Amino acid sequence: MDIKSLIRDIPDFPKPGILFRDITTLLRDPEGLRYTVDLFADKIQDANLTADYVVGIESRGFIIGTPLAYKLGAGFIPVRKPGKLPAEVHSVEYALEYGTDCLEIHKDALQSGCRVLVVDDLIATGGTAAATAKLVKQIGCELVGFGFIIELRDLQGRKHLPDAPIITLVEY
Repeated sequence: MDIKSLIRDIPDFPKPGILFRDITTLLRDPEGLRYTVDLFADKIQDANLTADYVVGIESRGFIIGTPLAYKLGAGFIPVRKPGKLPAEVHSVEYALEYGTDCLEIHKDALQSGCRVLVVDDLIATGGTAAATAKLVKQIGCELVGFGFIIELRDLQGRKHLPDAPIITLVEY
């Protein structure tokens, strides 16, 4: 199946000059969604990446991360923007092009020594994924790898990530 054919391009979103890769059209297709989750799980297993938990980055990382965790026999943990989680949190601040942002995870979500796979729908510049990896490592977990449906190769996000396997399904 050609996953790319199910991803919609939206020019000038969220601002002029940006070509947004929209996975909602992939997600609405039952066969495409099933194929994507199965392919993702197969590639992760083929790479011998064994995780206790899949950590999904807000918000599209939740969508793909949850069925992927189920398929891998792992738990799912959300990483969110500030103020969205109800219990005590660990947080990490990270740089954006203009300013900073923050990510949070529940303090009781992971224990030191857990094996973690970080997933999101897309890697562009790599800042959010790198910040999530930093958060996971601060807790004392082992980062087993990253998974992304889409990689925007020209933005070179890989170079900002720590040394860990990276699984992607399609590249632009």
